[in-house]
Formats: sequence, structure tokens, C-alpha cells
Amino acid sequence: MAGLLDGIRVIEMSHVMAAPACGLMLADMGADVIKVERLPEGDGVRASAPFVDGESAPFAMMNRNKRGLAVDTRDPKALAMLKKLIEGADVFIENYRQGAMEHFGIGYEQMKESCPRLIYCSITGYGRTGPYAERGGFDLVAQGMSGLMSITGEGPGRPPVKVGAPVTDITAGTLACMGVLAALYARAQTGKGQLVDTSLFEAGIMHTYWQSAIHMASGEVPGAMGSAHPLMAPYQAFKTKDGWINIGAANQGLWVKLAALLGAPHLSDDPRFKTGNDRIKNLGALVDVLTPYFGTKTSQDWFDTLDAAGIPAGPVLDIAQMTTDPQTVARGMVQDIGASTGASLRVIGHPVKYSETPTSIHRRAPGFGEHTREILKEVASDAEIDELMKSGVVGAPRKKDTA
Repeated sequence: MAGLLDGIRVIEMSHVMAAPACGLMLADMGADVIKVERLPEGDGVRASAPFVDGESAPFAMMNRNKRGLAVDTRDPKALAMLKKLIEGADVFIENYRQGAMEHFGIGYEQMKESCPRLIYCSITGYGRTGPYAERGGFDLVAQGMSGLMSITGEGPGRPPVKVGAPVTDITAGTLACMGVLAALYARAQTGKGQLVDTSLFEAGIMHTYWQSAIHMASGEVPGAMGSAHPLMAPYQAFKTKDGWINIGAANQGLWVKLAALLGAPHLSDDPRFKTGNDRIKNLGALVDVLTPYFGTKTSQDWFDTLDAAGIPAGPVLDIAQMTTDPQTVARGMVQDIGASTGASLRVIGHPVKYSETPTSIHRRAPGFGEHTREILKEVASDAEIDELMKSGVVGAPRKKDTA
């Protein structure tokens, strides 16, 4: 069955996470995504543990459904072949420091004259304009600069804490995918390609919608609140007899229902907790009052009780529990694609479902330069490819021991 992006060719010149995340989403949707890695080392994530039969599990996660090409960008002939491939593609994605692609002669301004229909997607640390445009980008730094770390953690006086996941990397890749799809739609109307420019910095800022709204309207500077919410209460995690459970009594009706369910209907009339604003102002007292109730039962007992009453709730699962949860399985969010030797290798599934053009994960991550000859045959003769491979400027080097 044809995918949503069947017939779309993407050249992804990438490393680590942001651009690979964009490429994997496009590949899941049916685009032919060619991951370009630079000789001699390739994507550094290939060396990241754990390994499944010599294959990096983190690399496999980010690069399934792609074909692999390895080139030495220092060699003019190899670089010329790469440029031909880009000129024949619909989309080019890169996430190197600003100026790197220009150095190789494949920057946006250098390509747009010969490729007016090309969608050129650049993911950087801070964007291609502004005083920080030349800086490199790292998720940890972007989380700090974007304000995210100031609102993550236990609260005042505690050390800064980043979001556990590399959220600016992953979100930047998601935004880049959104931008590419929008640019493809615009090209269908106008016939013109364009530059899609996003960054880890902007990806982090996007996650501060609530806190930025509070600051811009009131002048207040929101801080970390643990699992609590700046605008709703009770809306956070509470300790149970055997773990933690999140309670989402986010509106007045749910709060009244929760108080009654706890056997404490008087709490909904307590002047400290009567309205949503009252509960936010007196959040510390509210938590102190509610915590003993939740400590009387297990997380599962509380979930069953709250769910039956229509109060949003859910246990705090670890990663192992999440991957085996019945809803995770039902939604196809963990899939076993197998390593090159057939060993079990599980990856996260595509997060969007389509009724007519479903996505599929049908190809493991490519070995370093695995499809070099196959890909180059589209722009070069066998003799030319043989010459490039003999000189060692395309293809894969000897496989390294990852043990």
C-alpha cells in the first residue's frame, strides 16, 4: 500500500537526533529517506550502547525505514555525487552547525538556483538569524536558554532540572517535519521550494506556552512546581501506598466530585479551596490535606476508583511498564523490527494513525553506507562508482567492534 509521501525523495544529512527524528517521521509516512553519513566515522550515535548484535539500539531507534549512504565530503568527486542526489530530491534536511553546508557547496543559497523546487530544511541550535546563529546546539543548553529548566524540577531552592527526555531535539525534529510538509503543500500550489528554518531554542520556547502567558499578562515569573500545574489544582502526582498516581481534577466539577469520593465533601466548601484560583493560591495546604488520603490505597486501587467515577487519573509508569502497557501495545507504539541478524530489536512506533494510508516500519536502520552503490547508481555509472569505492571516498569502512 502506498504511503502518504510515496514518491517523495528526502536526503537527510544528519547526526544525533533532531534531523534524524524529522527524517524518521517522513520515512514512516512513505518517503524515500536517504541518510547521508560522513566518512570516516559516520553518525556518532552508532557508537552508543546498548548494542543488539553489534548494532546500536539508539541509532536503530532514530534511523529505521531509511537507506544509508556514506561519503567523504572532503573529496570533490564524492561531493559532486552528493550534490547530484540533492538536486534530484524533493527535500534536503541537515542539522549541522551554521556554515557547514555552505563550506561543502550545498548551502541553501548555493542550491536554490539549480533546485528551485527543493525544500531545504535546516535545524540548528538557535536558528539561522539573530546574534546566536553561529552557536552550536545541544539539548541541555537549549532547555536552559529557553526557560524550560526554570519551570522543571521540585521548586524554589532546588537545583535546576532538565526534562528527562531530550525534548528540544525531538520537538525540533517534529517542527521540522511539520515545516517540510507545509512547504511541500505550498510547492504544490506555487511550484516553488523554500527554506525551512527551525531550532532547538525555539522548540524549547514553544513548550512554555502556559508559563509565558502568565508572565506576559501579569509580570510574574513562574517557577518550578514539581508535577503541579500553574493554573489548575489538584492537577499533579500524589504518593500512594505503593507508588505515585497523577490526579487531573482540573475543573470545579471534578474537584467537587473528588472531594466527595475521598469522603471529605467539606473540602469543596473550605474557603481555601473553594475556587480554582483559591486552590492555586493555597496549593501547599491543598497538597498537605490530600496526601494522607492517597496513601491509604495502592496506585491501581486508586486508578480503578477514580476512573469509575470519571475523574482523570493514571499511574506514573516507568519505561518498562509503559512499553508493555495494553494501550501502548494496542496503538502499535512498540514494534519489533529485528536486527540485521534477526535478533529482537524493538523501536517506538509512529505516533499518528491514518485510516487510508497507514504508516509502516518495514526497514531496520541501515548499516554504515549499506545502500551506497544502490543509491549512487541513480546518478553515476558502475565504473564511476567502482572508482569512488576503490579510492575509499564512498561506501562503508571496516565494521568496528562495538563490544
